[in-house]
Formats: sequence, C-alpha cells, structure tokens
Amino acid sequence: MSTLDVGPVRRRPMQRRSVERFERMLDACAQLLDEVGYDDLTTSQVAKRARVPIGTLYQFFDGKAALTRALARRNLDLFLDRLHARFAEVPVVATWADAAAEVVGEFVAMKREVPGFAAVDFGDTRPGRHFLLDAERELENSQVVAERLKRLGLEHLGLPDAPRLDRALLVAVEAVDGVLRMAFRFGPDGDPDLIAEAEILLREYLSARLP
Repeated sequence: MSTLDVGPVRRRPMQRRSVERFERMLDACAQLLDEVGYDDLTTSQVAKRARVPIGTLYQFFDGKAALTRALARRNLDLFLDRLHARFAEVPVVATWADAAAEVVGEFVAMKREVPGFAAVDFGDTRPGRHFLLDAERELENSQVVAERLKRLGLEHLGLPDAPRLDRALLVAVEAVDGVLRMAFRFGPDGDPDLIAEAEILLREYLSARLP
C-alpha cells in the first residue's frame, strides 16, 4: 500500500505568540474537519477560523495535508497524556493485557469527544489515504503508535519487556485499529458491540503473546 508523505512542518513555533497561533490553527483545522470533511477543507478556511493571515499559515505548513499531519501528531501526544491520567487512577496494571481496556477506552473516548479526531486520529483515515507520522525514520503510523505505547508501558507502568514485545504490540495496534474503524463507520459514537469485540481481541491476544 502506498504512503503519502506530506512533508515536515516548515517552521516550528518558539515564542509564546507563535505557539498560540500554531495551536489555534490546529484547533481550527480540527473543528473544520468535523464540519466540512477533509476534501472540502481549505487553508483559507483554517486561517479565517484561526484569525491569522493566510501567509502566517504558510509560514508553518505547506498546505492542508501538512496541517492535518501536524494535527495527527498532536492527537497522538494527547492520547498518551490522557492514558497517563487514566492509568494513574487504575489500582493495578500488572500485564499488557491489563492495559488493554484502558487503551481501547481512551481511544473511543477521544473519537467521541476530541474535535477532528474522528476524521484524523493518528493519520489520514480516508480509504486508501495514508501518510507517515514519522517521515524522518520512514515508520508506518502503527509502528509509531506501538512504539509510544511500549515506552508508556515499560517506563511508566513498569510492565515487563519480552523478546517479541515489539511485534506483539504492532500486531495488536493494527488489528484493533481495523475493528475500531469499522465500529465508527456506523455512527459518531461507535457500535458498542464492535467496540467490545475490539477490547476482547486486544486482551486475549496480548494475554496469549505476552503472558
């Protein structure tokens, strides 16, 4: 399957004012994705909604594909932050399978609550359209997500390492992602039976591969 590389952010914001404008543009992009969809989204709409000149937008982004990729990267960071908070409230997470329900639950919550996440989550979710979150290392999006989840589990939850951990997490991310995408094709809240199946799939697979 071909991968669309949308190119890096042209300039990363450093000063407080630039950071605020950068975040406003991502917020505007997320809102408009929910309202008009990717195909009808324009950079002019984003600039107007974010209250910035169109030239300012192009100082940071090559176009709407680069803008969307930056949103996907922010979504992944937010997902990990929210997982940290969620796991802080869980008494015991002793195995990778124990973490499964929390991971699925947070992904579902973000699909329902976070602007633009239903359209983009960690990549371009339209059929046949994919781009790299980490173009520098040429990693597939699922590899990036699995890598970040591994770091969370090992460094912050104290879960055990294993010889086949990388492959198991990559397979788990790919498999559950497919089921959850199917679940949310049926409506903005997702089909509850398919969401439940995704959790079972993840828990049972990780229990078998990483006991």
